[in-house]
Amino acid sequence: MQTMYYIGLDVHKRTVSYCVKDGSGTIHAEGSLPATRFDLDRWMKTLPQAWTAAMEATVFTGWIYDHLQPQAAALKVAHPLMLRAIAAAKKKNDRIDASKICDCLRCDFLPECYMASTAIRERRRTLRYRNLLVRQMVQMKNKIGMLLMEAGVSYNKQRLHKAGYFRELLTTNPDIDEGLCSLLRLCRETVVRLQRTKSVLVRSLERDSLLMDRVERLMTIPAVGPITALTWALEVGDVQRFPHKKAWTNAFQKRLPRCKACQAVIAYLIRESEFNLYVRWHRN
Repeated sequence: MQTMYYIGLDVHKRTVSYCVKDGSGTIHAEGSLPATRFDLDRWMKTLPQAWTAAMEATVFTGWIYDHLQPQAAALKVAHPLMLRAIAAAKKKNDRIDASKICDCLRCDFLPECYMASTAIRERRRTLRYRNLLVRQMVQMKNKIGMLLMEAGVSYNKQRLHKAGYFRELLTTNPDIDEGLCSLLRLCRETVVRLQRTKSVLVRSLERDSLLMDRVERLMTIPAVGPITALTWALEVGDVQRFPHKKAWTNAFQKRLPRCKACQAVIAYLIRESEFNLYVRWHRN
């Protein structure tokens, strides 16, 4: 019978600490290496076969997971908060953390978290970048209002961000001097540029062959629009990974903004029949 080796990885921005143990807990190797694909390839050639590895979920985990997965017998990602509760210790450093993760994996105590596929994570990155653009656009719109209020300029709040009214305000209001006008134009140009980029990103996701069919089905649910459907498909992921309706609903609720439309969706789906309908959709 082939011996299985267990590897704990403590992942950081520039380095990866590792600890290799067998089933009895004997350490076969430990150390650290630069967090680059070249160094990971060279390190994997030195590993005993077969091996399984685990690492904590961080911002750097995704690309390392994708790079190691083809060579590993199994690869797991641990939930960071639950892992800290299990492997709490007064003495902590990268070597000890890698050993703790290895022991959790070896003894089947690892609090494993869901790792979406590479394709879903790539599209999720696009959606989150779109959300960043929306936040920046709101900041710039608020800044336009603040600049006008600082100068004591009266304006119509409901029409301020409409192109025609904004041009008319700059050209006809005598309280807006040349310096303020240039700042307002710069803010407006930034808002328009962010709006166009946001629209391009959303259209690219809506037309994506991997998401198109699912998004269309989700939008048949009352109050679900394209952004809610994309958030559902990319952030929540596969509904079949949830053991019961409550866990699925909680995960969905945490990833949606607190608005009336989103709460209406949750209230609609909270009923058993709608949840079963959704599960049946995605099993077909």
